[in-house]
Amino acid sequence: MSLQNKKILLIIGGGISAYKSLDLIRLLQRRKSSVKVVLTKSGKKFVTPLSVSSLLKNKVFEEMFEDNNIGKIDHIALSRWADLVLVLPATANFMSKLSRGSADDLASTIALASNKEIFLAPAMNVRMWLHKATQKNLKSLIEYGYKFIGPMDGTMACGEYGKGKMSSPREILSFLERYFKNKNFFKRKKIKAIVTSGPTKEYIDPVRYISNESSGKQGYEIALELSRLGIKTTLVSGPTHINYNKDIKIKKVVSGSQMLSVVKKNLPVDIAVCTAAVSDFKPSFVKKNKIKKNENFDEIKIEKNVDILSFLGQNNKFKPKLLVGFSAETENLIKNSTKKMEEKFCDIMVANDISKSDFGFNKDQNEVTIIDKNGKTEKIRKNSKKFVASVIAKKIVETFLSNEKTLN
Repeated sequence: MSLQNKKILLIIGGGISAYKSLDLIRLLQRRKSSVKVVLTKSGKKFVTPLSVSSLLKNKVFEEMFEDNNIGKIDHIALSRWADLVLVLPATANFMSKLSRGSADDLASTIALASNKEIFLAPAMNVRMWLHKATQKNLKSLIEYGYKFIGPMDGTMACGEYGKGKMSSPREILSFLERYFKNKNFFKRKKIKAIVTSGPTKEYIDPVRYISNESSGKQGYEIALELSRLGIKTTLVSGPTHINYNKDIKIKKVVSGSQMLSVVKKNLPVDIAVCTAAVSDFKPSFVKKNKIKKNENFDEIKIEKNVDILSFLGQNNKFKPKLLVGFSAETENLIKNSTKKMEEKFCDIMVANDISKSDFGFNKDQNEVTIIDKNGKTEKIRKNSKKFVASVIAKKIVETFLSNEKTLN
């Protein structure tokens, strides 16, 4: 059982859906999970500490500073104890606090101090959910790395219908089971992935080079997502200005040839995601000294650069079980990207429209279309690259697991 022996820290917020937390505690206990609960001040308006502690057979944490907790720092100890933190219900007010980094009680301080995945199960009136302020906070929290379960469409306590209804305890339980099941699978099977990202620099002489506007942010976020899911991930990055997370293995390169060499050294892998914008061309010859303006030369001869995606797709010996390519197109996005997917023997192609100036290259936001081998497309509307990465990673995981199930 994927939830057996898992340690869940449950933060109960102040909304009418808080009563459902009692049912969730029972369900988690039946799955042999260890549960600790933080009950917020507003949460106590809907469920009592006595009812929660009676179910837990354990203490309920309420206040930041308690007289009988001398020498203990609960917001650190609890976040380190947990395998996962779950906020239920995540109210509009609590989301707002987290988005601006407020830490004025035990619950919000745990969220800021946590080094574990934090899942929020929102619950609020449909108008509150759709309000621009809430949607702005939602985008910020996704960028910070928070995960969301729901909300769902449904009839609310106020009688109105729409998006904002909290997912049911069983739906939340199923979500957590899938999360741990996939993570356990990837760790147990020692699944490995390699992600290429960023631009390459193809030097003409010591100071001039051929390159492009890629920032490497999208590939970096995908590598982080895969790593969080329990996949042993190596990021091969061209020259960027990113402050890399120390939790993932990073290999830094400059040119396309160097990138291909590092990729080869890290094979075989189960999953390869080629997001790097490798320069299509490189100089045929690199001058040792700087080319002078008055120097007598007619042209800089260029040739085609290495094609890492083609190498991986056509390499029968080391071809990954799942190969994901990225395309950058200015016209006929789906047609050209589908053609590239077929020519490079990819399982998934992520199509980027680089004719737009407000997202994509060297921007913090992106908008892409995911294309699979069956021709099915999924468009991810303009959003943060972290959010886009989470959707792409989800597609990668689902496709990989589906392929593994078919093979077995």
